[in-house]
Amino acid sequence: MGRIPTSVVAASGLVGGYGVARWTKQRPLGGVALAAAGAVAARQWAQSSGVGKAAALSGLYVAAFAGSHPLAKKVGAWPSVFAVAGGVALASWAVERKG
Repeated sequence: MGRIPTSVVAASGLVGGYGVARWTKQRPLGGVALAAAGAVAARQWAQSSGVGKAAALSGLYVAAFAGSHPLAKKVGAWPSVFAVAGGVALASWAVERKG
């Protein structure tokens, strides 16, 4: 069985973390999902692209999470989450593609 692409792991962490928090009404539980996927993604980024790029992509992951909150006030919660998840997935794909 192949490895799940890191872009999918990262995007799923952002979408899944929000979904878990919203559906369970337990924000800390959503945070656990967000952090778990972020940790898996960071490990895969480090293996595929090196520690420096992994740190930059991890920073982007955290910034996307934080940035989704003010964006949600303008476009709505789900559109905001999908937008930042797509941005992180695209950045991850681009960095890993170049190695």
